[in-house]
Amino acid sequence: MIDIIEEQNKAQEHIKQQGLRVLVCAGTGCVANGSLKVIEKFKELGANVSALTDYDKMTIVPTGCHGFCEQGVLVIIPDKHVTYVKVKVEDVEEIFESHIKNGTPVERLLYKDPKTNEAIHKNDDINFYAKQTRTALKNCGKINAESLEEAISVRGYEALAKVITENNPDNVIDTITKSGLRGRGGGGFPTGMKWKFTAANRGGKSYVVCNGDEGDPGAFMDRSVMEGDPHKLLEGMAIAAFAIGADEGYIYVRAEYPLAIKRLRKAIADAEERHFLGENIMGSDFSFTLHIKEGAGAFVCGEETALIASIEGERGMPRPKPPFPANKGLFGRPTLINNVETLANVPLIILNGADWFASMGCDTSKGTKTFALTGEVNNTGLIEVPMGTTLRQIIFDIGGGIRGGKKFKAVQIGGPSGGCLTEEHLDISMDYDSLIKAGAMVGSGGLVVMAEDTCMVEVARFFMNFTKNESCGKCVPCREGTKNMLKILEKIVKGKGEMSDLDKLEELAHTVKDGSLCGLGKTAPNPVLSTLKYFKDEYIAHIKDHKCPAGVCSAMKKITINADLCKGCTKCARTCPVGAIEGTVKNPHKINQEKCIKCEACLNACPFKAISKE
Repeated sequence: MIDIIEEQNKAQEHIKQQGLRVLVCAGTGCVANGSLKVIEKFKELGANVSALTDYDKMTIVPTGCHGFCEQGVLVIIPDKHVTYVKVKVEDVEEIFESHIKNGTPVERLLYKDPKTNEAIHKNDDINFYAKQTRTALKNCGKINAESLEEAISVRGYEALAKVITENNPDNVIDTITKSGLRGRGGGGFPTGMKWKFTAANRGGKSYVVCNGDEGDPGAFMDRSVMEGDPHKLLEGMAIAAFAIGADEGYIYVRAEYPLAIKRLRKAIADAEERHFLGENIMGSDFSFTLHIKEGAGAFVCGEETALIASIEGERGMPRPKPPFPANKGLFGRPTLINNVETLANVPLIILNGADWFASMGCDTSKGTKTFALTGEVNNTGLIEVPMGTTLRQIIFDIGGGIRGGKKFKAVQIGGPSGGCLTEEHLDISMDYDSLIKAGAMVGSGGLVVMAEDTCMVEVARFFMNFTKNESCGKCVPCREGTKNMLKILEKIVKGKGEMSDLDKLEELAHTVKDGSLCGLGKTAPNPVLSTLKYFKDEYIAHIKDHKCPAGVCSAMKKITINADLCKGCTKCARTCPVGAIEGTVKNPHKINQEKCIKCEACLNACPFKAISKE
């Protein structure tokens, strides 16, 4: 049996020998912003170790996502307690010369608090990080995601060694059950109960499947775990397999996540080489083999039966339940399906105990939850907070408030299947049950913050367009219902709606919600129903007044020319792409409203400010 504590001691000694560690985000977002060039420049400068005063060595550590995506490229120097933001390759030499060599921080690259505009010198004082509680994301941004040694140094595979040594699968399930962990993929089903149902079929062939098919617009929680701490996911899957008696598993990952796939493949190969996966794990009689299945990008494959069909080589379409996957799943065998975040919590629960996890969160929703915070908020990125944290705390403390001093209007929670909540919900507890009561849902964890200049009817149209396109078409309520709901919404934003359309829209929404086969259809109407409930006045304004209160819907804009100011220079007419401007040289022009497409090209072209929009 492998002595995991001895392995940890070796790994931690290896970390100590690295000298000054400079953590550079190499997650997808920062890579797109040039972090690989930043890493190379640091390595080039770090070759001159004699220049360092307090260290005989400097190691550049490419990490996973730090979470603070708005500020990438991020460079963190833990020993100096500093975070540098928006770092470019040309900034690296200044950081090296000024701070690393001479101890003087580079002020202009420090994060500035959006409320005070003051530079923050210490990591612990940055509200974005200080107000979070990280468990699933604990190691993301702190270790080299492609190093098994670094994973071991932060207790990687210790939980797996513990359950194998104790050799009590039922006790593992009891621990997960007592912890109160619920599925983090959106459904919120008790994880321990799902494991117990699947374990009832021990003795024959069974599977563990990780659902990494993260399809919500703007959501990247699971991607960050797979990219930043892949061994934690592998360990969570191995523990689940041990508990239910499975010897084989699949990680279903979107093909649009190439970096996550690359790091998972390397992590699996490295773990197999060290006998943390594969045959006779850690010298025991427990074996567990893992495969990666790349998904083709169908949103519906986030639904577990559609995901199973996709792994089997069929078109990803859901099937009726029962039978549930716990009894008849992948290749007709009992199958446990959990999402990435759920499985990433498992090793920590095993190591720290059920009571530790249950001490966080609230009565019916234990532990922490990751959220992708996006939209009109100062600090966008990936966050993790205890269940029960309020929207106000997330948006105004961690998120730093609304951009440009605008007024908060709404937040879309739970992705395209979630709902829109308003200012009156800012103090609502972010947990499964409270959000359902308010007409929203936790979902996978997408949070899109909207300011006063957002059109809620257009928001509903946008999300309905997404779900209509992602419907697999198998069942009539979803296939036809989403299409017809979208038609009504498009009619309204074009200024052609009728009051009777609102009744039709609500009736269709309930039909789709009640009659659809899978979770996609059952939750697709949520954005429409929630905006109708909380922002019905905006729908009425679009229909009765032919006006978009937010000034967003282009069909309702009216661009006009002030005859008193127009000099007849014809510049606007020459700019108009559809020939909507009529008139002769040196005489006032007019806009043919029937032809006008509201592109505003004429408004920008007029040198006399004679053109305006209403």
